[in-house]
Amino acid sequence: MYIKKIILFIVLAGLVGGGLFAYKVYNAIFTPNTSFNNEEAFVYVASDATFEDVKGSLDPLLTDMETFEQISERKGYSANVKAGKYAIKKGMNNNEIINTLRSRNLPIKLAFNNQERVHDLAGRIASQIEADSLSLLQAFQDEKFLSDNGFNDDTKLSMYLPNSYEFFWNTSAAEFRDRMLKEYKAFWNASRLEKAKRLNLSPNEVSALASIVHKETAKVDERPKVAGLYLNRVRKRMFLQADPTVIYAIKKSTGNYDTIIKRVLYKDLEVDSPYNTYKYIGIPPGPITMPDISAIDGVLNAEKHNYLYMVANVQNFGYHKFAESLAQHNQNKVQYIRWINEQNITR
Repeated sequence: MYIKKIILFIVLAGLVGGGLFAYKVYNAIFTPNTSFNNEEAFVYVASDATFEDVKGSLDPLLTDMETFEQISERKGYSANVKAGKYAIKKGMNNNEIINTLRSRNLPIKLAFNNQERVHDLAGRIASQIEADSLSLLQAFQDEKFLSDNGFNDDTKLSMYLPNSYEFFWNTSAAEFRDRMLKEYKAFWNASRLEKAKRLNLSPNEVSALASIVHKETAKVDERPKVAGLYLNRVRKRMFLQADPTVIYAIKKSTGNYDTIIKRVLYKDLEVDSPYNTYKYIGIPPGPITMPDISAIDGVLNAEKHNYLYMVANVQNFGYHKFAESLAQHNQNKVQYIRWINEQNITR
């Protein structure tokens, strides 16, 4: 009888202990374990992150780190950390948090606009994905990649088309660059290639000319007309005489790309650079900035007209006055010179 009581006690104790253990495990898995008040918080896990790094990122967000560690070990996450950007929602339990960190890497919207150099582009992209600006710049300037894909040091900027794209945050520098090459090839479809061929221009030449058009006018509706003017000059083997190319040539020769030049002077026209279209006939060897898609399409769909000259229209700022003859252009230029002098713009 005494032995039966002992056995019963042991069984009851086991049931109670097991129940308590099960309750503890249940709570550790399914009890909400977030401490923030917003609807969600984002966690960034680097490609080389350890479980300790993940815990460091989560520490301000969790109520109970100990139970998170326990469940992470049980589910195998602590030994299999995955890089990416993750959204931890308010009220999530440890099971939900770990499932999120294992399989719900969020895509991001990455965007860039008209960068003047790949150095600027590298900085812009590095602010949006894991890859740093140095690794991006090295990928952008990789000589083998450039030569294998029809680019060189002058034309490499042409490959990057300003737009918004979807990426994972933990994208590497090479992965970003390779994706941009795919986007570039998709952009230069059969239709655009045929239009470039009709103009007797390569895609790189179109981009270089489009960069001038982009700098000359911010008005998208005027870009086909400006492009038509420069194409007329190309066909006639005239100097393009585009002030933005002179400004770029000065920046390139000095290495100071922060230089602000509002007025091109006659002495500037003497800078010896293949980018100076007052000194060298034809399209520059590469883009002077990253042109908008609207500027590229402006070249490919340029207006057909006989204009060879243009000057800023001070009666309709942002637009230009166009002329077929130098005499007509000089008349148009009088108003502009008077206005720029009145503004006391000397540089």
